[in-house]
Amino acid sequence: MHLKGPLDMTKKLSIGFVRRGYSQTGGAESYLKRLARGIVEAGHDVQLITTNKWPRTEWPFGAIRRMQSASAIGFADEFEQMRPQLRCDLLVSLERLWGCDVYRAGDGVHRAWLARKRTFEMPLERFVRGLNHKHRDILQLEKALFVNRGARRVIVNSQMIKSEIVDLYGYPAEKIDIVRNGVPLEQFRFDPKLRERSRDELKVKPGEIALFFAGSGWERKGLRFAIAAMALCHNRQMRLLVAGRGSERSYKSKRVQFLGELADIVRIYSTADIFILPTIYDPFSNACLEALACGLPVITTCDNGFSEIIEDGVHGSIVDHAGDLVGLRDAIRFWSDPSRSAAARSANIQLAAQFDISKSVDQTLKILLQVAAPRTS
Repeated sequence: MHLKGPLDMTKKLSIGFVRRGYSQTGGAESYLKRLARGIVEAGHDVQLITTNKWPRTEWPFGAIRRMQSASAIGFADEFEQMRPQLRCDLLVSLERLWGCDVYRAGDGVHRAWLARKRTFEMPLERFVRGLNHKHRDILQLEKALFVNRGARRVIVNSQMIKSEIVDLYGYPAEKIDIVRNGVPLEQFRFDPKLRERSRDELKVKPGEIALFFAGSGWERKGLRFAIAAMALCHNRQMRLLVAGRGSERSYKSKRVQFLGELADIVRIYSTADIFILPTIYDPFSNACLEALACGLPVITTCDNGFSEIIEDGVHGSIVDHAGDLVGLRDAIRFWSDPSRSAAARSANIQLAAQFDISKSVDQTLKILLQVAAPRTS
């Protein structure tokens, strides 16, 4: 971080957070709620600017202002019109807008995501996507934030995303702060009794290896690669548990069990032996960090910012890209050894202890206070 001079940590701020959509299993939504709770506990006021998709019960931290437009560009336009009416010291957006004080690029860089996605698409898919105005709109907003400097400051959760913003858009590196994701460690921990109970409830047989995949956006997070890699293992004592929302018909397999969107995901982390997320692109997977905190070995790709904090072969496995099915298969086989995964548990829990949500909140709050200082002095 680039903090200069002493900051008044006692000054009360009014912070407006912007997030357009809502998913019960969305990493951005989970992070925003954890961040808001920490900021309120630190004595500051928060409000949420969103759409009708965000349930009132999922924002007990302050006021909610709702906008009607659900599209990316429509939401940004409506927000720009409503912005003068907002009474807050700082506007912090987790959404691409025309402008804001601080932009948290938790969704990554759309231009980079499209480039990675292109390598897995058929020519017809690329052509159809080229006709989709949604992508053009998002790229236009992204350009406004970075090239036109619509964002005064940017927070990212991995070096991967910082490098993409600098390389693809020329945004000043000194205005980008890396703040890793954090989790409430007291909620995500290994519990042998819960493991025994949850495996019994999900009818996981003795000796059966349970892999776990969680997240929204199954295409981007690589569910099809996880299924294909498991099939290459040729092990009938293997099952893939899938949490999140998606088109189940597209991923049918005899050894895949779809659990839907879950409120109590810790139970499934306890059930699993391995967490797998062969993502095509992920700025920093919250689910991977949660799995790590629960002691699970994590199999993921270099295109996941989370991979920056783990050591290959120690805390899990990192393959070059989502389509490396042989690499994924070998990683699954490697971590299917119960003694090996059990030995990794303490190392994973120890590493995850460095990423408690309180640390992330403190780092973020220092940045927000610095950005707000000229306006509130």
